[in-house]
Amino acid sequence: MALSLAAFDTEDLAVISAHLQDARLALADVAYLRKRMRFVMVFHRKCREAPPDIDGRCHSGLHFERVLSASHIGFDPSDKERVLDLLAITFEPTTAPTGTVMLHFMGGEAIRLEVECLEALMKDLDEVMPVPLGVGGA
Repeated sequence: MALSLAAFDTEDLAVISAHLQDARLALADVAYLRKRMRFVMVFHRKCREAPPDIDGRCHSGLHFERVLSASHIGFDPSDKERVLDLLAITFEPTTAPTGTVMLHFMGGEAIRLEVECLEALMKDLDEVMPVPLGVGGA
């Protein structure tokens, strides 16, 4: 039951954000491809759409297109061992259609993307992997 979701407005992005809430992101799985104007990352997320009797996790890729710049708040991006827990993804328009995408993480850490317009795609990279009961975290 792999998901594939696109976002072109704040309502679409809210759906992606909800599916990625509490997902884990290792900085080793993040890249800003400046020449392609693309920001890519891989999360390990809880699959809330799985049947209720399955506590499942899966890897999901997320990328933003038309990215003008990427910056970080509250962490060293060169620390590739660092793991961040996602709280939410938001978009704040500036001069339409440009704006700022914010990936908000626990502890006040964030990634800020300045974009020409909101264009994102989230796609599950594998099927739901059941997690044994009593195993916490993502």
